[in-house]
Parts: sequence; structure tokens; C-alpha cells
Amino acid sequence: MKILVTGGAGFIGGNFVHYMVNKYPEDVIVNLDLLTYAGNLETLKPVEGKPNYKFVKGDIADRPFIMDLFEKEQFDVVVNFAAESHVDRSITDPGLFVQTNVMGTQTLLDASRQFGVKRYHQVSTDEVYGDLPLDRPDLFFTEETPLHTSSPYSASKAGADLLVLAYYRTFGTPVTVSRCSNNYGPYHFPEKLIPLMISRALADESLPVYGKGENVRDWLHVSDHCAAIDLIIRKGKVGEVYNIGGHNERTNLEVVKTILKALDKPESLIQYVTDRPGHDRRYAIDPTKIETELGWEPKYTFDTGIAMTIQWYLDNQEWWKHILSGEYSNYFENMYGDRLH
Repeated sequence: MKILVTGGAGFIGGNFVHYMVNKYPEDVIVNLDLLTYAGNLETLKPVEGKPNYKFVKGDIADRPFIMDLFEKEQFDVVVNFAAESHVDRSITDPGLFVQTNVMGTQTLLDASRQFGVKRYHQVSTDEVYGDLPLDRPDLFFTEETPLHTSSPYSASKAGADLLVLAYYRTFGTPVTVSRCSNNYGPYHFPEKLIPLMISRALADESLPVYGKGENVRDWLHVSDHCAAIDLIIRKGKVGEVYNIGGHNERTNLEVVKTILKALDKPESLIQYVTDRPGHDRRYAIDPTKIETELGWEPKYTFDTGIAMTIQWYLDNQEWWKHILSGEYSNYFENMYGDRLH
């Protein structure tokens, strides 16, 4: 098969590219990424020389470019990770999120229809469901939970999901959608909670925690997420939504304290900051459907996964220090520049 992975230089997309290139040497994996601030080609160094991997720089919302690419490559499967995904950034620039997350998705859907893609998979988020009250631990998001978005980011992702499902209903486009809880693991961009706390703790800098740190997230190791998506594109039922969760709920404060303890750093580094507008209180996913219908189950508990993740950041300091210094953004030019001119 020839599989297009959009957003493959991002955190989850990059891990998915690693997973697919190594697991399926007979398949061709094409990584399309615009290399905006969170796209990092240094993440793909380990697969760059593989014969079944190819990188293309481009924008999913650029219709002529996408149509040309689909005509040339004749993809069998499209997995769309490409998205603006940082909630705080969506509050300062909502239009950018609509352009990439909604218009980009529509462009990919139109190309998939026109060129006969056999499966289009949309990678979404549990944030489209809104949030759950902290005092009701018995409540979980299921695939039937109504969409109830809190931020321009989650609204743009919900809009994309609805568009994908509408293309199935209206045109018969063979689509699937997955909604996951918070991912963590290797190659996570350092502005996100876990890598941010690790890098700042190692530098003995203050650790900013929103509000009182009471917000609860369900943590999913990124390799478990990759395995779930692989299952869905091969065995998932067309037109269906699948929730992917880790059964690993933790408050933000618990996560931060776990990291400090593992790094032998004092809790006095924690600094509480004013909460963000519309901050969701609790996310928790019920993954029963994907477990019973497709036989997926996570391999990692949070305790095993976070220990491995912290160790990865200790072992790969050059990777994230390049991001903090801005050096990572020069990698594309250094790697591909001569071929472009």
C-alpha cells in the first residue's frame, strides 16, 4: 500500500511514521508536512534512509498542490494528523485553526474522492466533547457523547470531524475517525505539559501550573495510539468513530509531581499561574468500542510510560534543546536545501 501521512513531522504523526515505516517495509509511507513551528524533521532522522519512506513539504489547504500530489502518487490510504493543535495559540489566532483544520481537511477529502483513496482516516481529539465535571468520576466520553467544544481549536477539530462524516454520508467516501486522549512519549514538542516540565525541571527553572493543577487528563502513550490507528485503517468499519483512551487519569499537579520526583527535583519549583480562558476540567475516554470490536488494548500504564518518557528526554537532550534554541527549524534547509534550488 501507499500511505499518505499528513503532519508526519509533528509529535503523533512523527511517531506514526516511525511505527509504519518499520512495521510494514513493503508499504510506502509518504510524509507530508508544512513544517510550521511544531513540525520537526529531526524527529524523522532514524527513518530518513529507509527505501519505503519519502518526505514532501506542503500545505494540506493548498488545493492545486494537493490535487497534483494525489494524481502523481495515487495513494491507497490517507491518515490526516495535520492540524494546528495548541489551545493557547487558537485563542490568539482562531482563523489559522479554521484554515488548516477545516479547510485543509476538506481539500484532502476532495482529493481522496477524486483519486479513489480506499480509506481516509481523520485523527481527532477528545476535546471535541468538551469537558466532564471533576466530581463525577463515573462519567466518560463515548462515541455517542454530543460534541460540545470549549476553544477555537476544539471547535475547528469538531468541524473537521463533521465534514469527514458528512462526506461518508453524502458521497460514500470511505472514512474513519478516531478521537484520542492526551498523548505523551518521545518527540513531544517542548511547549506541551510533560516535555515542558521535564526540560524546565532539568534546568532548575520554575514549572508553571495553571490554576491549582486540578484539571484531569487521561494519558495515552503515543505508541499505543499508533497501534490503534493502524488497526482502524485496516479493520475499522467505514463511517465509524473510535475513541482511544489510556485508562490513565491524572491531575496536572500529579503529573508534574511525578516528573519532579523522577528527576529528584524539589516541589518548590512549582509556580501556579492564572488559568487559561475556558480551560476544560476533566477529559476521560471510554475505549470499550475499539477494545471489543477491534481487539485493541494499551500496552502502557501511565507509570511505566512516564518513566520511559522521562528517560527518553534525558537520553535525547540534543533533540529538544535544538527546538528550544530554534536550531531545529534549519534542518529542512540543511537537509533538502540543495535539492530545492
